[in-house]
Amino acid sequence: MNDIHPLIQHTPTDAGNDSIPALRVLSEITTSLSSDSNVEQLLGRFLATMIRLAGAQAGAVRVITDDRTHLRLIGSVGLPPELVEHESMVSVDCGVCGKAAREVTVSSWNNVAYCKRQANDAYFSDTCNTVVAVPLMHKNQVMGVYNLFLEEGHVVPEDVRLLFRSISEHLGIALENARLTRENMRISLMNERQMLANQIHDSLAQTLAYAKMRLTVLSDAMRHEDYPKANRYLGDVEEAVDLAYADLRDLITQYRDRINPRGLVPAIQELAKSFRKKANADVDFLNLVQEVNLTPDEEIQVFHIIQESLYNIAKHARARHVVITFDLENGQYIVNVADDGVGVQKKNDESSTMGKSFGLTIMRERAAKLEGTLIVESRPAGGTVIRLVFPQRKSEHTA
Repeated sequence: MNDIHPLIQHTPTDAGNDSIPALRVLSEITTSLSSDSNVEQLLGRFLATMIRLAGAQAGAVRVITDDRTHLRLIGSVGLPPELVEHESMVSVDCGVCGKAAREVTVSSWNNVAYCKRQANDAYFSDTCNTVVAVPLMHKNQVMGVYNLFLEEGHVVPEDVRLLFRSISEHLGIALENARLTRENMRISLMNERQMLANQIHDSLAQTLAYAKMRLTVLSDAMRHEDYPKANRYLGDVEEAVDLAYADLRDLITQYRDRINPRGLVPAIQELAKSFRKKANADVDFLNLVQEVNLTPDEEIQVFHIIQESLYNIAKHARARHVVITFDLENGQYIVNVADDGVGVQKKNDESSTMGKSFGLTIMRERAAKLEGTLIVESRPAGGTVIRLVFPQRKSEHTA
């Protein structure tokens, strides 16, 4: 029994006895493009169809590597196990595959002596006398290749070759979409890591740097036996360590509460609901913008500014009611987070509260990334309002 590698099992039959209408094949491929998440399994499944259409005795499907230098075998039917193992990776310029890649067309190779030398296998010439390569294309760029192995004297009809071209374009789109998905995942992962690094630098790293400076002056005071200064510096170090621990807990919480994939407005709604439970305070969210159209990075910056505002309210304000508003006026987005708490503290008190100071610094840096401003002020009726104002993007405003 021939080895099947590694996805499907099929015994090829003569094309005349097992004809497949072209429209049905294309319809099945189109349906599979929207329902199959694993593109390699999709290609392997249609390998049997390609074999039946060509009246071939065996076949293989390969995809191009990311560096576009080799073709990697992902599925085969009817090939000897030794040949499958040897052909697991071949050069993109090799033989009929290279010809199909260069000419971006269905290619036939009747002289299998070259394939026999490359594979060092008697399968070529003893069993197979013709190799057909069907390139999987996207915008005239080869994404993979179907290989069909035929007996001597068997020719692929012209109408089947035309069908192969349509099939290859459809499956080429699937390969390109899979490549773009991998790229997007890499970019998302890099952005997530960069965001985490920025968060650590803006909060935890600054707190630890402050503690390190205080340890230096503490050591100097101890060396000179200046115990009043030493006690004061020791208190600063203890406060910094407590704040670093709180910063770490906040970072963990923030990265558990990721932004909703549906967009900024649902994310703020979930954040408000979560804050109600944690802070035991009423939170209202009023969205006055009919259509919020921000880039993903802008959404993340706005979300974290609101999130940090709510954390500061929970830590320092002792508020019972919080209102979040989101508005758009004269080409400027306006985000307000207002509370009925104790209000803005005196400058001396605020400077001594390291956590609040660092939190405001981080929020102002995020506002700067939005090319906006952050204002913190007291409300006439009591409490504090944090206001973020940043411009609507020009392209969006023009549209």
